[in-house]
Amino acid sequence: MATLSPSKVTVIKGEDVVLECNASGAPPPELVWNFSSIVSIKKVNDFEQRSQLHLYNVSPLDNGHKITCSVENIVGENESSVLLNIFFAPNITKLMDAVSDHHWCIPFSVAGNPQPELRWLFNGVELAEDEYIQTMIHEYADGEFHGCLQLDNPTHLNNGQYTLVAQNKFGEDKMSIDAHFMRRPWDGERADFSFIAALLSKKPPLSSQVYVVVGIAAVAFTGFILMLVLLKFGRNSKFGIKGPSSVISNDDDSASPLHHVSNGSNTPSSSEMGPDAVIIGMTKIPVIENPQYFRSTSSLLKSDTFVQHIKRHNIVLKRELGEGAFGKVFLAECYNLSPDQDKILVAVKTLKEASENARKDFHREAELLTNLQHEHIVTFYGVCVEGEPLIMVFEYMKHGDLNKFLRAHGPDAVLMADGQNNRPVELTLSQMLHIAQQIAAGMVYLASQHFVHRDLATRNCLVGENLLVKIGDFGMSRDVYSTDYYRVGGHTMLPIRWMPPESIMYRKFTTESDVWSLGVVLWEIFTYGKQPWYQLSNNEVIECITQGRVLQRPRTCPKEVYDLMLGCWQREPHVRLNIKEIHTMLQNLAKASPVYLDILG
Repeated sequence: MATLSPSKVTVIKGEDVVLECNASGAPPPELVWNFSSIVSIKKVNDFEQRSQLHLYNVSPLDNGHKITCSVENIVGENESSVLLNIFFAPNITKLMDAVSDHHWCIPFSVAGNPQPELRWLFNGVELAEDEYIQTMIHEYADGEFHGCLQLDNPTHLNNGQYTLVAQNKFGEDKMSIDAHFMRRPWDGERADFSFIAALLSKKPPLSSQVYVVVGIAAVAFTGFILMLVLLKFGRNSKFGIKGPSSVISNDDDSASPLHHVSNGSNTPSSSEMGPDAVIIGMTKIPVIENPQYFRSTSSLLKSDTFVQHIKRHNIVLKRELGEGAFGKVFLAECYNLSPDQDKILVAVKTLKEASENARKDFHREAELLTNLQHEHIVTFYGVCVEGEPLIMVFEYMKHGDLNKFLRAHGPDAVLMADGQNNRPVELTLSQMLHIAQQIAAGMVYLASQHFVHRDLATRNCLVGENLLVKIGDFGMSRDVYSTDYYRVGGHTMLPIRWMPPESIMYRKFTTESDVWSLGVVLWEIFTYGKQPWYQLSNNEVIECITQGRVLQRPRTCPKEVYDLMLGCWQREPHVRLNIKEIHTMLQNLAKASPVYLDILG
């Protein structure tokens, strides 16, 4: 029988240890030590029926290792073991450059006993951890703790020096590293758009007729420029002649979510800072109303526009879907609307305010929506103006808004399952591309109609049967998704996380600004509905965008799609990709693999 003493060994690094093993049995057994993994200096002294093992200047590398004393005779064998518990100050053995996977991670390895307390300094200041930045310990092996500082979608604000401090009662250790998470999109190499040429179909050679047309267009354009110059000097001449002026409405939120582009005058510059100014850093930049999107567009409507009127008794409300500033939206059954069906499900938008201005906006929006007919724009059926309240009738999309749909079919869907047993099916790459190209198709149509959306986002797209996606907004998004908007002044709500620099600073909205927003929509799709810049405040988002920062590539996003996003986020509007090119590229990428439509069950 083997008896080892002491039965527990707890020492401090550098101390000496003496272990004694006593052997008993008949006939007298042979005694053997097993300490092959021990690196400390060792010495064995053998005596009759006992043996001593001396460890000198014990090393922390021996912490947690086992020493065994074995005895054996012809009758059998027996052994006794002890674990070395060696206290020592922390030692950071590894601190590596940040790497990106699902999250950004600064890997580290730390040895120390007892387990060190870990904290971080960022640029010399204590780093407060939260749900977006936190220390994760992945495993304990060979006497070391392996983990990383995890950062969830960091921005340029997180660039800097990170210092890991490991501390226990025997001492502390520090190590620093510089981490850079977000590059300037305009520095270094620009995005490689070589794949665009392969995705876009080749254009046929120009014929002689085309050259003639181009020549005529050039002459006409030159004449147009001369006319503008004459008008400019005419308005500012010393004779005091002034050109026509236009009235600008400031009721931004009462306007339709879709706005027709007027060919009217450009927004005049203003030296005064109004109440709707945006503060960027320490500079106050005026937010200028753009008359293109706030003036009356009655002259731009088709002369033959006919808004269908629906009898109130043909509308049967079923349940409330939501409520916005204008009023409520209901799910309803509408009779005698389709010649093929006795009744169909519709979404009914009611007008809460009955003022004269509200009624004018109601009829104006109805006329505008009547002219929008496309397979990827939510269908507008008509109005009901018999009695109160005034009603608009839209196509009903079974699966609701796209943002909610993406979240329900992403990796975090189980957190939103509301206690349901069936785990939602996660969207595939081909399905995400299918969604993206449908939205792009709708935007191509709006651009062809000279409409600027101004609020394109997944919250303003709807999902129907068989993964059918359409652009549409019942006006509820500013209430349901209030955190997506930034209140400027007393009334204006801006979706700044989806807006390009020129829209934030100068309230300039164009087809090119819609292209920028489409790039953000692509980012939303490939992050399963995350809020852009969700880890930043609104003021920090404004600073990021106006300084030329862009969103990071999502983990599930192919390089070709992210390059397309970067093409949407070029700072100069005229450099951005054309909406038709974006649609063509997404179509070709979507065709590369089949889309399985059984996700909706």
